This record gives sequence, C-alpha cells and structure tokens, in this order.
Amino acid sequence: MNSIEEVLIRMDQIVSACQKQESRIGYFAILYRQVTRRVRDGILAGEFEDNPRMEKLDILFAKRFIDAYERWISGQKTTESWRLAFEASKNSNHLILQHLFLGINAHINLDLGIAASETMDGKELQEIKGDFDKINSVLAELVDGVKANISIVSPIFGWLIPLAKGKDEMLLNFSIQIARDGAWKYAGEYHAHPNKAFQIEDRDKNISALAKKLINPGKFLRILIKIIAFAEWKSVSRTMDQLDQVANKTLPGF
Repeated sequence: MNSIEEVLIRMDQIVSACQKQESRIGYFAILYRQVTRRVRDGILAGEFEDNPRMEKLDILFAKRFIDAYERWISGQKTTESWRLAFEASKNSNHLILQHLFLGINAHINLDLGIAASETMDGKELQEIKGDFDKINSVLAELVDGVKANISIVSPIFGWLIPLAKGKDEMLLNFSIQIARDGAWKYAGEYHAHPNKAFQIEDRDKNISALAKKLINPGKFLRILIKIIAFAEWKSVSRTMDQLDQVANKTLPGF
C-alpha cells in the first residue's frame, strides 16, 4: 500500500467481511476506518505539521493492523497482542468496549510506536511528536463519542457511564491517555535500540499481559460485565452500523 486511499479500500473490505461473517473484529475496524478517513481529510486540508510525512505514518500504522488481520485469518503467526484480540472476537460474552479496547491496546500500545519510528528512520523522532499526538486525539475523541452514545447498543453500560463521573475507563482498566503516553515512550526506546526484533518481542509480552487483563478483569468486574453483556445488542452487523453512525458524527477537528 502506497497511499491512504489504498489503505481505505482495504479497510472497506475488512469491514465488509466482518459484517458478513458477524465478526467482532469489525468493532475496532469500523472505528479505525474513521480515524484513517479523518487523517486523510486532514492531509488534504494541509492540517498537519508535515502532511506527506503524516501520510507515510498513517500507511505504516494501518499496515500493521491489516497485516496482523491477514496473517490471523490465514492461520499464520502474528503478535500475541493481536492474537488475543482476534481470538477474543469469537467470544460473545465480552462487551463491545472490551473488543474495541483490545484492538486499541494492540494498535496504540504496540504498533504506533513502531510506525512512528519507521516513519522517522534516520531522523530525530521528536520531530513527529505533534502529529503523533493528533492521531491519538482523533481516536480518543471517537472512543469518547462511542461511550457517550453506547446506551443504544449497550443500555446498562450507557446507564453506568454517567454514574462513573468520568471514571468509566476504570470499569475496564484501560485508559487511552495512558496508552498514548506509553506508546510515545516506547517509540523512543524502539527508535534508539539496535535490535528491533527483540524490542517488538519484549514489548509484545507486556502489551499482551494488558490484553489478558482486559479479557479477564477480575471476579467483581466479570460479574458486572456479564450483567452488562446480557443487555447488549447481539447482532454484530447491526452494532457495527450503529458504531459507524456514531463515529461519523463524532469526527473531531484538529
């Protein structure tokens, strides 16, 4: 893939396949496609510090998800962080937000730092920090939009979020802000380390441990999740359509 348009064509294909197969991987794919569209629109409008560089970052970043997905569906080995997210997608007992956060966990905590470093190969990583943060801000605002409107597909979770008073991420032990900060720190470590393969393997162990906590968050939360999941929409394709509508309305400006 050499352009964002090529990335979006492949993302459309993945979303379509997930809808036909009722695959919960589609929850993350729907959201991430909107992130990619927003970045494309920002590049066309000249909104980034370096627009050609941002396109390169976006392609490298998206390719890590697309490659992981293609390897998984063809039975090949992928990173453990993505394997856990993909395998969890088979389980209807997990919440919609759990599936979303499992994808975000692998993509932000592992993939983003690698993509940022590869974009700045032979250059100072710090130069891309501003645009790095902008990709994260798009994803964070889209997730906030989903949470604000999740009562449609997840009535009980929608009822709990106002009661949590801004601490709703604690319900699933996952914070996008913490993930973003950790991703930038890792980007620096990866960029400076001569053994890239070792860096990926070591980081993947830590991030897959976070994925396991998302999947099995503890006895009390498991009971709460079971109650919430009982009332969530069971149709994956309908849920994907609703997430797409919410994401379309939530696209932020930079």
